[in-house]
Amino acid sequence: MKFRPEGEIRQFLEKYAAPMGIEIVDVEAKGEELTVFIETEGGVDLDTCEKFHNAIMEPIDELDPSFGAAYTLNVSSPGLDRPFKTERDFERNLGKEVEVKLYAPLKGKKLLEGVLAAYDENSVTVLCGGGEEKINRTRIAKINKAIKFD
Repeated sequence: MKFRPEGEIRQFLEKYAAPMGIEIVDVEAKGEELTVFIETEGGVDLDTCEKFHNAIMEPIDELDPSFGAAYTLNVSSPGLDRPFKTERDFERNLGKEVEVKLYAPLKGKKLLEGVLAAYDENSVTVLCGGGEEKINRTRIAKINKAIKFD
């Protein structure tokens, strides 16, 4: 099934998300499903997903994201271990523990855990093991918030 570009859908929905204190993290079109991933300062629960779903149902149909074809609209939390995709993801996680999975080993390791100290468009700096690692973004397969179970 063909959908409008995900960036176009995201941009359209942002005017409905912002007044609700919701940030659209990602839009994904697969098969016959359109999924909008959202985040809020306090986290996302089922009620938040339902409220946003109800708020965008009619407007998104007016946008016609699937060019007249039937589709299923989903609104979801991005999940705890979702990869950072936007600059806002990096900004929100500065000073927090992250996991960095690399395509190839760096000093013998393909997985680094540490505190996100800095980032720019080309690199990420992580404090780990008593030192600092500046990693080129092209070497990073996935970076996400570290999940700790106590």
